[in-house]
Amino acid sequence: MRWVIVGFRTAATWIVGVLITIICATLVLITAFINNTSPFIDKIIRFWCRTWILMAGAKLTIEGQEHVDSNSSYVVVANHLSTLDIMAAFLAIRLPIRFLAKTELFKIPLFAQGMRVVGMVEVDREARGAVHATVNRQAKELIAKKRSLIIYPEGTRPRDGVMKRFKKGAFTMAIASQLPVLPMSIHGSYEAFPPGKLWVYGGPIRIVIDPPIETAGLDHSDTGDLRDQVYKIIAGRVTAMGGEVA
Repeated sequence: MRWVIVGFRTAATWIVGVLITIICATLVLITAFINNTSPFIDKIIRFWCRTWILMAGAKLTIEGQEHVDSNSSYVVVANHLSTLDIMAAFLAIRLPIRFLAKTELFKIPLFAQGMRVVGMVEVDREARGAVHATVNRQAKELIAKKRSLIIYPEGTRPRDGVMKRFKKGAFTMAIASQLPVLPMSIHGSYEAFPPGKLWVYGGPIRIVIDPPIETAGLDHSDTGDLRDQVYKIIAGRVTAMGGEVA
């Protein structure tokens, strides 16, 4: 019986998910053509996120939203377990946020155009060192528009569900822009929708947002310490919620 439910949920999630992506991407393109800073764009994005979460049978529990100042911008740093993390992040943090997306996603017709007009940052992993200048330039443009940026510093979704060590890029960017780092811990999305799998299982997803860490006055030499501080916070939360940490 369980596999019947999982099969139905998977089919419904993908069918509705693709349709709502087409509809929302079209609405975003039309809205951005008129005004690419319109707050309606973020409402469309959150509607898209709520639909995916609902169809996936995921139940969000969010703690720590009082730590988010609606008048501030952040570099949001989170562990990364599943595609659902993206949707969950938009719903957890009620700010105009954008994320770093792998270049493969920018090959999807319509979806790619929608991501570009709202300012999602394209990351080409094959470009190696050359990617940093491009990412930094795009990030600066977002920050100038009072957007927040979410970065998953593990670099990719772990296929075993175990949280990996953090890379320095997110923290270098936070210090360079002098934006506070907002730690966000996620648990349950791996079980709900494992990476690299078609099956959608659903279930509870818990998010904990910790107080922001200021970067004002920090310089490049502080990057490693900042990374370790944020890693310790998120790793502690993930472990407390029942997750595994490398």
